[in-house]
Formats: sequence, C-alpha cells, structure tokens
Amino acid sequence: MAHVSAAERRPQLIKAAISLMAREGVAAGSTRAIATELGVAQATVHYTFGTKEELYRAVMEQLTHDLIDQVTQAAPTDASFEETIVTLAEALWRTVLEQPASHQLLTELSMFALRTPHLKEALQSHYSEVLAVTTKLVDQAAERTGHPLGQPAETIARFFLAGFDGLTMQHLSLPDEEAERVCLRALISAVLAMA
Repeated sequence: MAHVSAAERRPQLIKAAISLMAREGVAAGSTRAIATELGVAQATVHYTFGTKEELYRAVMEQLTHDLIDQVTQAAPTDASFEETIVTLAEALWRTVLEQPASHQLLTELSMFALRTPHLKEALQSHYSEVLAVTTKLVDQAAERTGHPLGQPAETIARFFLAGFDGLTMQHLSLPDEEAERVCLRALISAVLAMA
C-alpha cells in the first residue's frame, strides 16, 4: 500500500469524521470508528491529529468554513441593503434546511466543547469567526449601499446570530416549516429595524 502523507490524510480523516458523526452523533466519533470509516489504522488518526480533541477541532473548523463559504457566495453585489440582508439570511437558512445533519453536528460539538477544556478555545474560535464574518457582511452591505447603521455592525450581527441559533435549534428539535418561515421573516424585520 502506498504511503499517504499526513497532509493528504488530514482532509480525508476530517471528511470521514464528519460523515460518521453526522450520521451517528459525536459520541460515536471515537478515533477507532473514524479510522474504520476511512479504512485506515487507528494509529493514522493519532499520527495525523495527535488527539481526538484536535480532530474534533478540525471538524468544527471545516463545518464552519463550509457554511461561511456558502453564505458569502450568496452575497449580492448590486442589491439594496435590505435585499442584501434578506438574501444572506435566506442563504444561511437554506443551509439549515438542506444540511440539517451538519448543523446538528456543529451544535453537538459546541455542547461537547463547553465541557471539554481542550476544545473551549475551538468553540470560541468558531463563534468569533462566525461573528466576524457576519459583522463584515453587514458592514459591507451598509458601505456599498450608503446605508447608515443605527447600531454597530457587530451588535446587529450578534442579535441576528442569537435569533438564528434559536431558529436552528427549533428546526432540529420540532420542525414546522410554516412557523419557521414566519419567524425567519420576523427576525429579518427585527434586524433591519435595528440596522
């Protein structure tokens, strides 16, 4: 069997971990199970990441970057401020509807990280990055359209993300498409009023 470098193996292991844990939950994400998912020796996981926590950190980072990429690609370049915020919120909501397992896994990893000292920094990094990107998108939309903000962009971003996290949890726990659509519109209206 040909040797595969740790740099090449890393994304393969992250993908296998995401696939396994999205299907079976974080508790199922042992290094042995992830190695089996990819068809490699358990030692390969430890060689590549050192610890299970480092692999979990990499999974959180990958999920975060995937979601951020999907939303930022949806950012319009010629719409009004209001239309831009609506488009971005709807793009993010589409990720919840189309990829609920990814959102559930990210939520599970977040809760796991709260009680795992070696992962708390990864959780803070995840939320900091999401907040920074959301703040930047609000700022860019305001600058591009000449829309003066009623509150700092970071405050608007924090408010939006708090509401969005709640809607996501409701969707994962007790889905109701019509109620979710109404609540998302109300959240967007509140964000626009704040802005």
